[in-house]
Amino acid sequence: MKHKKYLAGGLVLLALVSFSGCSKAKDPKSAFQEYIGYLQKGDYSSMYKLVSADTKKNVDEKYFVDRYKNVYGTAKVSKISISPEYPEKIKEDNGKVHFPAEITLETPIGTKKFTYEVNLTKEKQGKSNEWLLNWDEKMLLPELDKGEGIKYEKRLGKRGEIRDRNNQGLAVNSEANIIQVVPKEIEADKANTISQLAAILGVGTDEIESKLKGKYETEHPDQAVNIMYVSRNEMDKILKARDTLKGVKTPRANSLIREYPLKEAAAQLTGYVDTINKEELDKYKDQGYDSNDVIGKMGLESFFEKRLRGEVGGTLYTTDEKGNKKDVVLEKAPVDGENIKLTIDIKLQNSIYGQLSGNTGTAVAVQPKTGEVLAMVSTPSFNPNTLANEISNKYYLSLESDAGKPLLARFAGTVVPGSTFKPVTAAIGLKTGKLDPAKELSITGSEWQKDSSWGTYKIKRVHADDTSVNLLDALVTSDNIYFARTALDIQKDNFLNGAKEFGIGEKMTFPYTMAPSQIGKLDRDVELADSGYGQDKILMNPLHMAMIYTSFVNDGNILSPVLDMKDKADAPKVWKANVFSKDIASTITKDLIQVVERGTGKDAKIAGLSLAGKTGTAEVNKTEQNTKGKENGWFAAYNTDDPKLTVIMMIEDTQDKGGSGYVVPKVKNVIQGYLK
Repeated sequence: MKHKKYLAGGLVLLALVSFSGCSKAKDPKSAFQEYIGYLQKGDYSSMYKLVSADTKKNVDEKYFVDRYKNVYGTAKVSKISISPEYPEKIKEDNGKVHFPAEITLETPIGTKKFTYEVNLTKEKQGKSNEWLLNWDEKMLLPELDKGEGIKYEKRLGKRGEIRDRNNQGLAVNSEANIIQVVPKEIEADKANTISQLAAILGVGTDEIESKLKGKYETEHPDQAVNIMYVSRNEMDKILKARDTLKGVKTPRANSLIREYPLKEAAAQLTGYVDTINKEELDKYKDQGYDSNDVIGKMGLESFFEKRLRGEVGGTLYTTDEKGNKKDVVLEKAPVDGENIKLTIDIKLQNSIYGQLSGNTGTAVAVQPKTGEVLAMVSTPSFNPNTLANEISNKYYLSLESDAGKPLLARFAGTVVPGSTFKPVTAAIGLKTGKLDPAKELSITGSEWQKDSSWGTYKIKRVHADDTSVNLLDALVTSDNIYFARTALDIQKDNFLNGAKEFGIGEKMTFPYTMAPSQIGKLDRDVELADSGYGQDKILMNPLHMAMIYTSFVNDGNILSPVLDMKDKADAPKVWKANVFSKDIASTITKDLIQVVERGTGKDAKIAGLSLAGKTGTAEVNKTEQNTKGKENGWFAAYNTDDPKLTVIMMIEDTQDKGGSGYVVPKVKNVIQGYLK
């Protein structure tokens, strides 16, 4: 007998035929397709209406509906496919027809495929005959009989660890202890014990008290109550105070906990893990997550979630009426998550954090000849260990409401770059032939405007004594007027096209999502002029800016940033090739060396080490020209002999700290500590 195979999906099933809720089956094929249609929708009550009278004698609707929900829910079925093999010509035999159907169930631990013999019976329904399904438990699973249960035992592999280039831990699995309190044993000195324990754990006393309330204090006062997990590294403080903490127990935990050894220094980079929430569960439930699982909440823990988590394992089996294990339906061993090695150097990460600590800002460090990202720091910060293991969301809420925005990864955003953008303007001008580096512009005074069309607005510079200014002079003294006039000479279209060649407006390929740098339309001359020295319509991502600076030691090629050691190639990967010539790169580097030797970056000088750099003081949120607004201080620097390190640092609110001058020595300290 020839059969035709028809596919029908379900739950997330592929539907071949769609039916309105009240359509009547006219033949066996359409009757079964209608049944499949309701299965696709999870409409088990409507499915029940399509089963035979004999089925209904043995199975009531509640049992039928609950059975489907229980079996598919327990097995975590995410997709059902049913492929009936209808005969070429369906022949009935005493009001009955039968044909095989292949049923496929997709679950987190594998695919279950089986063949079920579909039996339909013709029965009188009102004035017409209808084909109804003779249903039994085997249609759910061939191993399942009436009265038997189904159970799923989930097993997770170890979460992969994140380590730096030298295999030092950034996010690791640590053996843990459980901090427990026995209510009865702390009664004599309850308030003091809770206060002391809260201080050690870095939580509120109310958080511990909420754990102890209720039945633990009244019905089971001698039962130890779990308060929180702590890593072995954090146990020292508990052990030192254990003599005064009567009623506090510290047994070893059976499970590992997530630990972040760098704490605040790499918090926004690594992110943290925590228990999955409802929105995340709805999004990822088809991937085997349940309400007790942890998931990466931000940073690399989130971006690398799939690789770090590994593959879920477990056993799906039937149970007899007493709950004893019977037949294994599916079984899969869990797969440990992948260990990920980064290009990050925790020594440098810690060093930069130390310089930024106490300020609001960010810094990025890269290896300029390879594109390897060595550090990404944002301040203020937070302790991811507390977030990953806290006993309530109190700490998270405090971070969320903090005006300093410690949860914000500032290295992933965009900010006004100020004068650190001037080398870009110079490169565009040199490439387009609109800038002669040796030509001296005549500039008088500290203020300038193109013409009266600018109204009262004037561009200002600091060094008003310089009356003849060439490119070297302009970079050394950071002359805004020179670069404003240069941008106007370059002209709008050339400037915008040049910026585009630097990747501005384009997303970088990078594991951590970075906001793309932006440039406005520059519809007015004054906008073009201000953009020439990194103000107005320019917003730059710090990592992008660091990669732009790699072009000055790579003959005009901008390298791609590399964070995952797996992505590191034998030869550096170029993101933007031949943005400008080798000669232009050499000219800019020579001039930027002088910025450090005798210009605005002179406080970065290090004996025996040649540095090139550029300062920047970016004005933000300024409403009137002749008022003092908020300023962000920048400094970008790289060593020029056998280049090994480029550092870009930005600190907010430096208007009363010396602007970029506040940042320069901090970058110096970082470079000196790393290279000397």
